[in-house]
Amino acid sequence: MIRFKLITLTGVKFDEDVYEVILPTLDGQIGILPGHMPLTAVATIGVISVRRNAKDKDYKLEYFASNRGIIEVKDDVLKAIVGEADNASEIDENQAKKAHELALTMKLNSKNQVSLEEASNLVDLLAAKIKVAQLRKLQERR
Repeated sequence: MIRFKLITLTGVKFDEDVYEVILPTLDGQIGILPGHMPLTAVATIGVISVRRNAKDKDYKLEYFASNRGIIEVKDDVLKAIVGEADNASEIDENQAKKAHELALTMKLNSKNQVSLEEASNLVDLLAAKIKVAQLRKLQERR
């Protein structure tokens, strides 16, 4: 098992022993399993997937929508320090879709590079939230 600590600006979001964590990075998705070599990487906006036990099927994964941060793996402890992370149970899909539409409008109406970057990040984060909410709905159907 590895210890997964998901830490946000508002505090610890998750701190438990798990079998596997899949995280979004600049180089794509990476999977962290017990015995993983030491690693420091940049977390990107996307979906974090957590498999609590080795025999858990994919439909039992726990999901978080997260934004940028840092990932560190050392001695079977994985720390993901991100600005924000929302568990699937905390996301209202309809509300996320409405916010996503507003963020797309903000992106289209951006007047400078800074506002374009902020709007783009918001669009990506809300898209991750929508994906996590949809994954939760699929799980509930099983």
